[in-house]
Amino acid sequence: MTAVEKYFFTPLYYPRGPWGVIHWWEARRPLFNLAVGLTGLFSISVVNLLGLIPPGAQSLGFPWGLVLVYGLAANLGYSLGPAADLWLRRILGDRATAVGPVLFRYGFVFSLGLTLLPVPVAVFDWFRRLFFPG
Repeated sequence: MTAVEKYFFTPLYYPRGPWGVIHWWEARRPLFNLAVGLTGLFSISVVNLLGLIPPGAQSLGFPWGLVLVYGLAANLGYSLGPAADLWLRRILGDRATAVGPVLFRYGFVFSLGLTLLPVPVAVFDWFRRLFFPG
């Protein structure tokens, strides 16, 4: 089984009880944190690089405070996954067997997309500075 299959397409997902659900989610949290962290470093690097390219070059620095707040918010959002999983299991019963992997996949992709959002904004800003200086 590959890592992609293991973390994103678990063929048999039916943890027994709430602690099994929480364990399933917590086993994937390190991967989530690593992916969002590396994506964030990429975004910050691209934004800073584009800020250094003329016209109107300016160094933005590394926003450590923003990184900390964003990391905490991402983990808080991640914690909603097992809560939603448990809530849907309570409502749907046996029909909720595949909800955990689906919630994880969509949440993972949304988090990476949100973390990459500064890149197109910075590209747009660079073009704005290029064509409309001042």
